[in-house]
This record gives sequence, structure tokens and C-alpha cells, in this order.
Amino acid sequence: MTDPFSLKGKTALITGGATGLGLAMTRCMVTAGAKVIMLARSEREKHASNYADIADKVSYYQGDVSDAGKIGVVIDEILKNEDSIDILVNNAGIHCKKPIEQMTTEEFSAVLQTHLVGSFAITRAVLPQMRENGSGSVLFIASMTSFIGQPCVMGYSAAKSGILGMVRTLSAETAAQGIRVNAIAPGWIHSPMYHEVVDNDPKRHEKILSRIQMGHEGMPEDIGWAAVYLCSDAAKYVTGICLPVDGGFSAYSGV
Repeated sequence: MTDPFSLKGKTALITGGATGLGLAMTRCMVTAGAKVIMLARSEREKHASNYADIADKVSYYQGDVSDAGKIGVVIDEILKNEDSIDILVNNAGIHCKKPIEQMTTEEFSAVLQTHLVGSFAITRAVLPQMRENGSGSVLFIASMTSFIGQPCVMGYSAAKSGILGMVRTLSAETAAQGIRVNAIAPGWIHSPMYHEVVDNDPKRHEKILSRIQMGHEGMPEDIGWAAVYLCSDAAKYVTGICLPVDGGFSAYSGV
């Protein structure tokens, strides 16, 4: 019996795949047998040391997903050099933590541009090739803020809530062509973004831990293996859902 969790023979494009949770997904997918294409804004040299040990199993392209007008050109370049894109992971994102009165319209729009417009544009560019192949998996990275309120992240929350609508709509639009569309909502995961939040705020750290039913933060590979599952044949009858990976945080009332 073949391993239903294997990604052998698949090629995955992961935006923001060279750092943070994106790098964890890159590593897990490589371990599962996939070839991974990383797409990032920075030049290759900036992140090369992050994936030096798997460099022979990945390729790197530079491109800014927030530049929706040019991302199609980047995808065309990738498809000229790669056999296909079987898996797309829309992971790239930015953050802006400010009270609404201090957040400018430009800052709010920039967050939506990257998370929503950028994901829309790159997905639109990749889908025709998936339709032609009669199969594919598109994975979005949502957030706990897709479900619950969190202060001072108006743009991020709006973007991550919008992702759920994109997942539902796109899954309904593409299921008949063999393309599955899902999302992961990470909880509090050890990552540079998380440590920016808690390292200088011990009271908030304590409060966060008190709400996680499992009593500790998650690791980046927890998101990576969830991504492998949703993009593998083990999830071949799963589409249109958002999987929380949060140690029970979103299921706990706090009472």
C-alpha cells in the first residue's frame, strides 16, 4: 500500500517559504517527498543559510506577492522552468499592530494587499495549469483572528477573515476539476512574529498560556505537518475547510 501522506512526485510553491512558518512547511513537505519552490521578496542570499541542508530539493524565486500586477509574470517564469505546480501554499504575509486610531489607511490597505489581493492574484495565475492537470491543492494560511477578536490588529484580522471566504468560494468553484482548497489557522506558534508579541510582555505571555488547553505553544513543524496532510492524498476528500492548529485555544471559552 502506498503512503497516503506522501508528496513524492509533487511540486509545491510556497510563498514566504524561506522563513518562519513557511520554512517549516518547506521542510516538512521536502521530508514528505515534495520538491518545493520558495517564492519570497528578498534576494536568495538573504535566506540561503536557512535551507542550506535541503538546497538540492528546493528552488528559489524572487517576487513580491503584493505586486498583483507582476505576479503573473513570475508564475510564468516558474512554469517555464518547472514541470508543474501541484500544490500552492499562500503563506506570505505582513503584520501591523496598532490601535485603529493610529493605523493609517495605507497601513490597513497594505496588509489586505498582501494577504488577500496577493493570494488572489497568485492563485488566479496558478489555477489554469491545475485545471489542465485535473488536480491540485491550494492552501491558505488563516489565523485565530479569522474566528476570534484580538485588539490592535484590524487589518490583519480583516484579511484573515477574508481568507475564509476565499477558501469557501474557491473550493466550490474548483472541486469539479479535482482541485482542493483549504486553510490552516495557526495558534500561538514559536516563530519570530510570536516572539515579537510576547518577549517583552510577560503578563501577556502568561495570559496566552492560560488560554491554551494543552498548556504550551506549538512548534513550527506542527503547522508544517498539518500542511502536508491537507495537501496529500490522505485528505483527498477534504476541501473548503479551515483547520485550527492551536492546542485547543480557539475551542476554550476561558471560563
